[in-house]
Amino acid sequence: MKAWDEFIKGFWSENPIFRLVLGLCPTLAVTTSAENGLAMGFASTFVLVCSNTVISSMRRFVPKKVRIPAYIVAIATFVTIVDLVMNGYFHALHKSLGLFIPLIVVNCIILGRAEAFASKNPVWVAIIDGFGMGFGFTVSLIVIGAIREVIGNGTIFNVSIFGDGYLPLLLMILPPGAFIVLGVLLGLMNKVEIAMAERSGRQPIIRREHDCASCTIHTKWFDFSEKEKPTVE
Repeated sequence: MKAWDEFIKGFWSENPIFRLVLGLCPTLAVTTSAENGLAMGFASTFVLVCSNTVISSMRRFVPKKVRIPAYIVAIATFVTIVDLVMNGYFHALHKSLGLFIPLIVVNCIILGRAEAFASKNPVWVAIIDGFGMGFGFTVSLIVIGAIREVIGNGTIFNVSIFGDGYLPLLLMILPPGAFIVLGVLLGLMNKVEIAMAERSGRQPIIRREHDCASCTIHTKWFDFSEKEKPTVE
């Protein structure tokens, strides 16, 4: 049961986009189509699973002071593999995603799971977490990309669904459309979560403070005691 819970949390309770609100740069930039969302999701999932595996394996051997550089080297290795494979075998997709493939190295989801989860748990749990968070991220990207593509272009996975008479709303495949769709989906998920919580008699899981100070990584790195807190003059 624990393994299933670790996997499924990435789809709802700890969804990277709609719950943790991480990785929004690629989310907003590449989801002009469902195909782009699928490609970015699979690339991120591969990097997440592989980096979680390596980081969990070496968690007892890496000195604490150099753990972040070590994590980034491991992540960058798998990002390079993804970048080269996509460029060689899926060149059109690689060109469409552009700079956001190399930028997976600094994606908050990848580094956040490395620091907050993989470095503290056994390998098999870290692998399940990587798959769960990766697939949750992928599904979220596909949903956002599909909505924007259908409304903004009249297609889904580049297949026309409305015929030649459809007048597309081009705003949806432009940057404002990404913010509109993301905001609407965040609101809908919050409404569903509140309704589910009321039915089961529990507190809804809604994180209202989506700022850097509330981030798991921030609180880990800058957890000063009262005596240690720097003074600002």
